[in-house]
Amino acid sequence: MEPLIKVRNVRKVYRMGEEKVIALANVNLDIHRGEIVCFLGTSGSGKSTFLNMVAGLEKPTRGEIFIGGIPIHKLNESQVTLFRQKNIGFIFQAYHLLPMMTAEENVSLPLIFRGVDKKARSKAAQEALEAVGLKGYGNRKPSQMSGGQQQRVGIARALAGNPKIIFADEPTGNLDTNTTKEVMELIVNQVRSHKQTLIMVTHDRSIAAYADRVVTLRDGSIIDIRNGEDLHETENPFV
Repeated sequence: MEPLIKVRNVRKVYRMGEEKVIALANVNLDIHRGEIVCFLGTSGSGKSTFLNMVAGLEKPTRGEIFIGGIPIHKLNESQVTLFRQKNIGFIFQAYHLLPMMTAEENVSLPLIFRGVDKKARSKAAQEALEAVGLKGYGNRKPSQMSGGQQQRVGIARALAGNPKIIFADEPTGNLDTNTTKEVMELIVNQVRSHKQTLIMVTHDRSIAAYADRVVTLRDGSIIDIRNGEDLHETENPFV
């Protein structure tokens, strides 16, 4: 089966004065439709840079990235923005909810950019909130909700447009252990039921264990790929 995402010889170099910092070094990877893939590594390993490359938030210094056959690395800013609006959802560690908006308004916000009319946006937002266990919370503002509830709103926002791919950047980094388990199970169940592709980045092996595949990065290079179920707390993938 043709991969949904193809990454070929991707390299990313940042210049800091006279110094060159290699964030990604010749990375190659295929990700298939409906797969949950987690990028695991310590700070500075290149995992967030990889996410930014594949999401079209940054361009590689060298190499190619294809999503559904479309060369993301060749798109200009307006083209890649339109592509993200139609195909990609994001879940952030810091929630990134607008404090002056209600939960329903936050969830429906990405649909505005797709040109969805107000009635359809409201219906989609309410359904997404119900799917994450927040039925009846539509009129609450972020300040009226717990951290776990705010992250659920963030998940609902990512799901509302039924995107093909969801990117999750340290999605439980601000949550306690019990809420982390609830939120991760919710994310996985939702993407499985909608047959979406989920790409996560984390430094936490317990989060990585939810993935179908775990890709470990160190110094911008892939050093290990394994099944999520084979990742145990007693192992150290950084050795």
